Amino acid sequence: MKKISAAFDGLKFSEGTLNYAIKLAENSKALLSGVFLESFLYHSYGIYDVVGSQGVSEAKMKRLRENDEETRRISSVVFESACKKAGIPYAIHHDKNFALQELLKESIYSDLVLIGADENMSHYNEKAPTDFIRNFLAETQSPVLIVPRQYHEIEKVVLLYDGKPSSVHAIKMFNYMLPWMCNKETEIISVTDPKEARQLPDENLVSEFIKCHYPKAVYTLLQGDPEGEILDYLKNIPQNVLVVLGAYQRGNVSRWFKTSMADLLLKNTGRPLFIAHQK
Repeated sequence: MKKISAAFDGLKFSEGTLNYAIKLAENSKALLSGVFLESFLYHSYGIYDVVGSQGVSEAKMKRLRENDEETRRISSVVFESACKKAGIPYAIHHDKNFALQELLKESIYSDLVLIGADENMSHYNEKAPTDFIRNFLAETQSPVLIVPRQYHEIEKVVLLYDGKPSSVHAIKMFNYMLPWMCNKETEIISVTDPKEARQLPDENLVSEFIKCHYPKAVYTLLQGDPEGEILDYLKNIPQNVLVVLGAYQRGNVSRWFKTSMADLLLKNTGRPLFIAHQK
């Protein structure tokens, strides 16, 4: 049995994250851990909400805190009810310290962490990729599945390949974590320099490897700037596509999958992203 951890902001509960998590746990026969990040620094209200005519109102603050506690409680009940209805094993964690550090600790003991693309653990709104997501991706100890707020049934998988070990590692981790996805329509996308030969890097080796796990996969070979070509290509395919890509580390990353590549996909595609990198 594998362990999938789904991260939630109990004050802005994501039904999309819940639906993706339930579906993946069902098909993977995995334990689903609902990680509710409840940092003591994070509330649904701002300082101006607790100020009265005599300054900071203790009564207002108490009432707002109680409302937050109730909202978080309801979110965990919704998660628990969904798990029971689906008949999957589950656990619930209420992590009450610094949200980023708590989630990084959870990633050490998880096979996969699932989180919404717009999560920022703040009462402010922030577009994807949020600083919280970027910082988490840079330091996570497990593969991560970033999902949109709106759920779409996954019908196709796109594997991004650039010939670097990080992109192959991501494909390996994806296959390890979600082997049942091999039955989905699968496409391998690679981009070459227009000045170089139009062929896959290490073509014989990668074809042999892919055939073992995704025998029905098709290949698409693009030419040009990897970031621009991939982004343009993905914009023209349906929403029900999951994209697998390699590194996100700040530092030793592949030629393609530097931070800006994942940022572009998070910002512009709105599709689930499976991201894995080697430490």
